[in-house]
Amino acid sequence: MTNVFVSGSIKIKKIDPKVTERLKNIISSNLRVIIGDADGVDSSIQEFLKSNGVRSVVVYCSGDIPRNNIGHWNTKKVSTTYKPGTRQYFTAKDKAMAADCDYGFMIWDASSTGTLSNAIELVEKNKAGLVYINKTKEFIKIKNAQDLETLISFMSTASLKKADEKIGLLKKIESIKSIQYDLFDGQIIEDVASVKQPSLTQRSSGLR
Repeated sequence: MTNVFVSGSIKIKKIDPKVTERLKNIISSNLRVIIGDADGVDSSIQEFLKSNGVRSVVVYCSGDIPRNNIGHWNTKKVSTTYKPGTRQYFTAKDKAMAADCDYGFMIWDASSTGTLSNAIELVEKNKAGLVYINKTKEFIKIKNAQDLETLISFMSTASLKKADEKIGLLKKIESIKSIQYDLFDGQIIEDVASVKQPSLTQRSSGLR
């Protein structure tokens, strides 16, 4: 079965109708949702999936007990030697989901480094993703380093600086640029969620 890794920013509490429309398409396409156990987007998506009676869900958690498993779905417990509660501890489950998924669908606040790291992880693994920018209500496809540059153009200067200091953002993108071959020519993420999107406003690949 095709796995869709759904993730997003902890600060986003309310899911936009554009996102729920995509989720409905994922559900109707009989795709499996793999999702984390955090508050914010994770728990809000879990609420939506439960309210729609979706059973094809796996909740990933670092350690033994998920923080949120609202629909009492199957879980995948990811072992890690990092100290509980640390960023590295929770990142372990995100890396596992990126490894296990076929596609990614992310809801981002244009600042969260966790969601941004997930997007980078997908591109590094030559997997396609779709990111919903909650701030501007736009979808951005990601499949290569150039797409990541477009994605970070939505960040404020302060958020970009903070992300670069925290996760080495710009260096990671440059590293991907230097080694990546585009394996997704002609393949579009709408194969996952099959909703035709309006043309996006052309944006510079540089930072705003």
